[in-house]
Parts: sequence; C-alpha cells; structure tokens
Amino acid sequence: KYACRACEDGVTQAEAPARLIEGGLPTEATVAQVLVSKYADHLPLYRQAQIYARQGIALDRSTLADWVGHAAFHLRPLHERLLALLRARSKLFADETTVPVLDPGRGRTKTGQLWAYAADDRPWGGLDPPGIAYVYAPDRKAERLFSHLAGFKGVLQVDGYNAYPKLAERGGVELAFCWVHMRRNFYELATAGPAPIASEALNHIAAFYAIEKEIRGRSAEERRLVRQQKSRPLADAFEVWLRAKLALISQKIKLAEAIRYALSRWQGLTRFIDDGRIELDNNTIERSIRGIKLCRKNALFAGSDGGAEHWAVIASLVETCKINDVDPLAYLTDVLTRIVNGHPNRDIDLLLPWAYRAQALKAVA
Repeated sequence: KYACRACEDGVTQAEAPARLIEGGLPTEATVAQVLVSKYADHLPLYRQAQIYARQGIALDRSTLADWVGHAAFHLRPLHERLLALLRARSKLFADETTVPVLDPGRGRTKTGQLWAYAADDRPWGGLDPPGIAYVYAPDRKAERLFSHLAGFKGVLQVDGYNAYPKLAERGGVELAFCWVHMRRNFYELATAGPAPIASEALNHIAAFYAIEKEIRGRSAEERRLVRQQKSRPLADAFEVWLRAKLALISQKIKLAEAIRYALSRWQGLTRFIDDGRIELDNNTIERSIRGIKLCRKNALFAGSDGGAEHWAVIASLVETCKINDVDPLAYLTDVLTRIVNGHPNRDIDLLLPWAYRAQALKAVA
C-alpha cells in the first residue's frame, strides 16, 4: 500500500495484531483447538500431528507441545486465581490420582500426583458456581495438601487417605468421608461369592441413598431436617449392627477390615446428617478425574514435571468450563485473545469460566 506523497510521509502500515505465538502463524483459535483436543477430547499431540498430516499440514509434535507450553504460561494466573477462589469456599471435595511423568535421567517414568479440588453447591441450591482445580505435585506427601489448601476453613469431603486427617488436626477443617469408598469394600466381598453380612451391609447403605434421591435439589436446611428425621435413626442402627457383626467374625478376614474401615471413620461418614451442604459421597470429584484418567491412558505419560504442570493448568479450566456449560473451545479462544491483547490483571475474575458464561447469557438477552 502506498500513501500520497503530497499529504503523507510515505508508506504507512498498521501494527500487526498481538499473537500468542510471536512471529508464528497459529491464531489463538488454532492453539485453543489443540488444547481442547488434548485435554477435553483426550487426543495426544502425536495423534493430532497425524491428523494434521493427513490434511497436508506438517506440524511436528514438538511444535504442538511448544504451543501448549505458551498457552499454559499465559493461563497460569487464571489457574492460580481459580484455586484461590475455591480455597475461599466453605465446602470442598478433594482427591488425587497418579500421573506417569517421563524421567529422562533414569530412562523411565516416575509417578507424580494430580491433586484435585472441587466445589459444587448445585445439589442443595447453592449460588456459587461450580469449579475444579488440579495441582501437580511430584509426590503424595501430606505437605502438598497443606500447601494447596493453605488458609482453607470448612468441610473437606474426601476418601480414606491418611493425609487428610493430618490436615484436619491443624484445625479449621472438618472431614466428611465418602460412602462410596466405604461401600466398595462390602461390594467387592458380596460379588466375589456368598457373603450374607456384606450383602446386608449393602442393603443398609442403599437405604441412605434412597433418602438422598428424594431430597436432591432441596435447600441445605431442608436436607438437614430430613436427614435428622430419617437418616439419623438408620445411621444409629447401622453402627450398632456393624459393631455386633464385628464381634462375631474373625478379625483377620477382609470383612472385618471393611467394618473397621467404616467404624474408624464413622464421625466423618455421618457428618452429612447435621449439614445439608455435605453429599453422601465424593462422586463429584471422582467424575472430574475421569477425564484425567482418559488423557493419561491415551498419552501414556507427561513429558516432564513442567508438562504435568501444564496439564493441571489447562485441564482445570477445561473441566470447569464443562461443569458450567461453557464451550471450552470458544472460551479458550476468547480468553487467550484477551490475554495477549493486554487484558488487565485487576479484571482477571472476568476471564474465569463461570464469568464467561454469565457474559454470554447477558449478550444473548
């Protein structure tokens, strides 16, 4: 383009738009597509490279990995903010799952951990939006949990891993244990062969779930009142029954282990009766980890500790999009575009998935 010499200083050209990959060809939408394919649709980068190759586009896996790294770097503040907001809630779910991580110095993989923290108040009509945050750590030590949940005060719903009671011992945290994990011990015995005591335990547990089905969606106070009326007598009777059966059987068999597991956590298992916000189980966080497990199965391992951290950052935003009914591709495309164009950090809350959904609904209205 040429300018008029009589009225201009010469050739002028507008500045090129900011890009996530400086000097590169991919748009933010292209990078977002790679992220969604990997972390939402569980397509490893090498498979994505094969798909692009069939379309005549030569993209090396290392190039795609570089794009993922750039995106994760820019999205990290959002991940940190998401985790901070979850820590400010009064009720959280927590769990952890293994992540194989390549360890080049040893010529094999090592086992890392993705810790998962989630909040979902929809079953009792809570107004806070649901969210999930994963945090990578190279091990499963209790110190990781202390660091991730520093400042958290409230109810933490968990499985039987012994790191969680250590957190509760510090004060400010009450544990609610998962009935599914407790039930699983009896279920495995009942399905392996004739096991009348284990089968009867399953019937006791089913009665609690029947009550929960009736009150799902009601307010926390309504749930608490129904549980006081209906679940409390069942819990008292179940505890007496468990202690009676434990006294009749050998203490060395698996059935005794299953009963002791329940009785040793009885206070946490029955905490839901006095608090309508608490669920009977930890299925909310278990469902969120399914995507991690599928991605792990297809990708086999993370390329490094840094790659596992990228995994935690992006998967947190993708899964939070899913449970807030936000399209991850549209969300990541828009958010990456805003970030590279200088979105102010003071307005970072506007970039969270639930805020994006609110903005979209407002635009439609």
